[in-house]
Amino acid sequence: MRTEWDYTSLADAYLKRPDYSDAAIDAMLSISGAEKGDEFCDVGAGVAHLTLMLAARGLDVVAVEPNDAMRANGIKRTAKFGNVRWYEGTGEVTGQGESTFDMVTFGSSFNVCDRQEALKETARILKPRGWFACMWNHRQLDDPIQSQIEAIIKERVSGYGYGTRREDQTQVIDASGLFGPVVHLDARVMHEQKIDECVEAWRSHATLERQAGPVFRDVVAAIESYLQTLGTSTIQIPYLTNVWVAQLR
Repeated sequence: MRTEWDYTSLADAYLKRPDYSDAAIDAMLSISGAEKGDEFCDVGAGVAHLTLMLAARGLDVVAVEPNDAMRANGIKRTAKFGNVRWYEGTGEVTGQGESTFDMVTFGSSFNVCDRQEALKETARILKPRGWFACMWNHRQLDDPIQSQIEAIIKERVSGYGYGTRREDQTQVIDASGLFGPVVHLDARVMHEQKIDECVEAWRSHATLERQAGPVFRDVVAAIESYLQTLGTSTIQIPYLTNVWVAQLR
């Protein structure tokens, strides 16, 4: 399925992205009162980072992903789970039936949707009083290594920013008029990554590539040169899993 942003070339690199915080996911499920066997729709499921966590907790998951390569990797990773089904679709057009799901989740995908249209579609496929959640892993930029990487980027890319993925989503959800009070959760997660895997992750960083344009390769090369000066084969990358949860009115 064609979407505005094509992630085909990034599908394998996304396998090395960090998982979400277990504590944040468990808190989200506790707030929503989720129970084993509940029906979840994970929208923009990618290579199944969130889908796997939901399935492992005994939830029945419909994973919706528009990109063929991403979806193929997700299908492979969830093959052992009998409680996961995959479909092609987007946040705005999931292809799912009305009033079907107890919860609809967007793991690092809400920002690439028309968010108001995605919220309308979420409301359509949710059961009465069902739940919505969106989440991202945010690198902790006050970490010394991550701070230096930010300096490398901003020195070379004027006005660099992370867009809507680092915004507070509360006002966007409230603006839809479809959901009750929004609850924000966050919890830390530490991700260990080999230096070469970290460099590959930056090569697959779509936001940086779009904003850097012709200097993208130079930026990644500078990050790689810096990481090689650390004299270690792996680094610890601190993330904060940020989750916004709200119940359908």
